[in-house]
Amino acid sequence: MLPKEIKDRLEGEIKHVEHPRELAVDVMFAIQDHYGYLSDEALAEAASMLGMTPLELDELATFYTFTFREPVGKYVIHVCDSVVCWMNGYEPVRDYLCRKLGIALGETTPDGLFTLLPVCCIGYCDRSPAMLVNRRVHGELTPEKIDAIVEKCRHKAGKEVARY
Repeated sequence: MLPKEIKDRLEGEIKHVEHPRELAVDVMFAIQDHYGYLSDEALAEAASMLGMTPLELDELATFYTFTFREPVGKYVIHVCDSVVCWMNGYEPVRDYLCRKLGIALGETTPDGLFTLLPVCCIGYCDRSPAMLVNRRVHGELTPEKIDAIVEKCRHKAGKEVARY
């Protein structure tokens, strides 16, 4: 299932730790970075490498906000809905993102480029309202900043598609 180079690298890292379970999150992220999400098959293979059951690893995967058990867009936007972001304009930011992308929270654009998800807090309160795009933080959001971020992602995705 996993490409040989990824499996060999992960198994090499696992061999160098006393307790393989301590690398569970790293292994899940490596697989997710390759496939875009954690399929049942990939999760079972990772669990086997770590000496865990698939259920144990699934429990861990579903606990974390940044692991995905179903396919997501190339760019995952987590819009912060913490108390501070709410006070500083979360709702207009959320609504603008939904209109701009043509989707609701929890959905992926038809082209598979963007997934929009809420997140409880990203710790960027001093620059709220804020969001993450593929774990990269953006704050003091305005419609103009959001437009620039979305267009940069679209442009980058277009270039990446053209290379293949």
